[in-house]
Amino acid sequence: MKVIRLHAGRERSLLRRHPWIFDSAIARGGADAGETVRVEAHDGRFLAWAAYSPASKIRARAWSFAEADRIEPGFLHDRLVAAVALRQRLNPASDSVRLVHGESDGLPGFVVDRYGDTLVAQFLSAGAERWKKVLADGLLEATGLQRLYERSDANARALEGLPEVTGWLRGSGPTELTITEHTWRFGVDIAAGHKTGFYLDQRDSRARFAAWVRGFGAQRVLNCYCYSGGFTVAALTGGAGEVTSIDSSGPALERARANVALNGFDAARAEFLDADVNASLRRFGEEGRVFDAIVLDPPKLAPSAAHAERAARAYKDINRLALKLLAPGGLLFTFSCSGGISADLFHKIVASAGTDAGVDGYIAERLGAAPDHPMTLAFPEGEYLKGLVVVRK
Repeated sequence: MKVIRLHAGRERSLLRRHPWIFDSAIARGGADAGETVRVEAHDGRFLAWAAYSPASKIRARAWSFAEADRIEPGFLHDRLVAAVALRQRLNPASDSVRLVHGESDGLPGFVVDRYGDTLVAQFLSAGAERWKKVLADGLLEATGLQRLYERSDANARALEGLPEVTGWLRGSGPTELTITEHTWRFGVDIAAGHKTGFYLDQRDSRARFAAWVRGFGAQRVLNCYCYSGGFTVAALTGGAGEVTSIDSSGPALERARANVALNGFDAARAEFLDADVNASLRRFGEEGRVFDAIVLDPPKLAPSAAHAERAARAYKDINRLALKLLAPGGLLFTFSCSGGISADLFHKIVASAGTDAGVDGYIAERLGAAPDHPMTLAFPEGEYLKGLVVVRK
């Protein structure tokens, strides 16, 4: 077994069971990509078993903190079974669920979503890549399913020195699927859609938005970065009279239109704009348009804390513009999915946006990812999705 030894004082995070070991923490040692290494403190004490990644700043990701463990197929199978069992207990209001959430499930860099009878997996770390066959076979055994599609095309692969890979790993069939969520149906493209095809993490927030729109009687709704129209369908369900949805992707807007029709809503109540959100918000302000409810769900702007300052300016700008468009008593559902933006920092950004807009509001609710996207006590980075429900004064 190959060994990496840390500099003195750099073992503290591992003693707290945090799974990441950065290159700067390592005094000596190395291994091939994805190979299991023994991680030791500077004095030789055992700390963890980890998957080594020679190309990444996160030089190793811990599989286990128990010295007696052996990283072998049986170990990985047990982790998969535990992850699947947790989702069965959570019983989400959908036939689609995040089955494996990387580090939070003790499987670093491995993400799996289930869409009905189809699994979609992302192998995002050198360790997950090295154990791909074992993980794929274990998934089918743990779930009893036969179809597994690979979407290893995220930017994180490049950081691990891995090429993009997509296609069927097990089984075959259509990549255009229809899923159910709450009382809704959504079309999903697992081959070309964002991430694994759909944003399952916003499942509960979509339901909350429908309830808030109904409770406040919001009629004029704006959905920014609408993607495939999840919040648009939620607004229409809540009784909105007109919903304007903006995205810069033509295919996403076509999917959103199709999802509105799939759920039986009158197309006349939904307007779709292929446009830049910032430019649209400024134009709406110039035109004097006002909305009763606005959703801001932008893509990831700060993948790490190093990008936080630039991302904070972008988040502040769109929130400032949105707050100025919001009617008194109106609702703002605003989100950040950036791991580099903490919940506290996001609150401060939105508060600063309100100051610049000359607008105050009540924080009526805090939102996060659905429970099948868990954050553990030892891995706070798992809390990537943060949301605030603001009621304008």
